[in-house]
Amino acid sequence: MSLRPLHDRVLVKPIHQDEKTTGGIIIPDTAKERPMKGEVVAVGPGARSEDGKLNPLDVKIGDTVLYGKWSGTEVKIDGEDFLIMRESDVMGLID
Repeated sequence: MSLRPLHDRVLVKPIHQDEKTTGGIIIPDTAKERPMKGEVVAVGPGARSEDGKLNPLDVKIGDTVLYGKWSGTEVKIDGEDFLIMRESDVMGLID
């Protein structure tokens, strides 16, 4: 199944942290923090301004982005977890 976000929304696959700390301690699932970094896998066409012009998005497929801890809506597609969020929820691009 494929998903194409509408308007100014982006589909992000969260990048999960390592299971261990640098000291070798294994982190259980209940203690893990929600990821705040992810890869953009799909983008919408952009938002429309009041005069009807289409404003394209600044993010593109393949970008690694930083987003707010509780941003977006979690969805599961083909058994994988993704987030759908507005481009305004993206705080920045990671180079």
